[in-house]
Amino acid sequence: MSFFSILLALLLEQVRPLGGDHPVRRATRAWAHWMASTFDAGEHRQAWVTWGLLVGMPALVAMLLHWLLEWALGWPAVLAWHVALLYATLGFRQFSHHFTAIRDALEAGDEELARHLLAAWQNVQVGQIPRSEIVRHVIEYSVLAAHRHVFGVLLWYALMSIIGLGPLGAVVYALASRIEQQWGASTAQPPFISDVLRAVSRRAWRGLDWLPARATALAFAIVGRFEDAMDGWRHHAQQFPEDNDGVILAATAGAIDVRLGGAALQPGQDLVVLDEEGRPAGGSASTPGRPPETAHFAQVVGLVWRTVVMWLLLVALLTMANLLG
Repeated sequence: MSFFSILLALLLEQVRPLGGDHPVRRATRAWAHWMASTFDAGEHRQAWVTWGLLVGMPALVAMLLHWLLEWALGWPAVLAWHVALLYATLGFRQFSHHFTAIRDALEAGDEELARHLLAAWQNVQVGQIPRSEIVRHVIEYSVLAAHRHVFGVLLWYALMSIIGLGPLGAVVYALASRIEQQWGASTAQPPFISDVLRAVSRRAWRGLDWLPARATALAFAIVGRFEDAMDGWRHHAQQFPEDNDGVILAATAGAIDVRLGGAALQPGQDLVVLDEEGRPAGGSASTPGRPPETAHFAQVVGLVWRTVVMWLLLVALLTMANLLG
């Protein structure tokens, strides 16, 4: 059932994509704010309890609905529930419109529009960064978004489906990702969220994302330039500030032979342009590879879709094995 749920959810999202601020996202944001304002006391143990309730209660509701539908209506209703759940948590169209708009602007030669769209997407200052840096950041943000919105959710859903808890895996991972992004931003943060709760959400997210990040990096290596991707993973992942993101970006750089890494865009701070050696002031070193150019966009799209097909095949094999077993 997991294979058909994922396939139908992806097809539905392509036909009728959810908007960037869809009701589920708004409900998630309101739920996180209410939980933090109600239970956050700035104490470490209570922060873990708050985070556990924040992601655990919706996951429990998802599983209770799964069991209720299975008992009352049978597998067709369960399949419909799984498709609806994945439709809300897994999908390219939650971020791909940003990628497409910036790519089209660059291909039309409108770099100023591309900078504006990039700044609006990530809520950062971009200044007058050169074209290659626009491309680099779009590639990095898009690959990480594909991992968070597609591959990570897909992996946890598929793994937990083996023991009959697929909805729990999808909900916990998706909620943890959104909460970490919502509370980790340095702008527009609600004042009632303590630094302790933010730190707990980051630590929990890193733990949940450890396995999916490496699975995504391995998949990119398999469908891309394997030796270069694995070399990038081994030798350049530590150059990125976040361990899990670094594994994915280093593997991506090797898989499509593009130079990634360097100075990051920060809210309220312009980018420091890379020098000839790829070492910006205040930034980290970049990976080996060709300078980023718009031709790499097509390679990124191909890399991501080949990975989707590979994961669908693996999930289909797991589903068949489960049925035959």
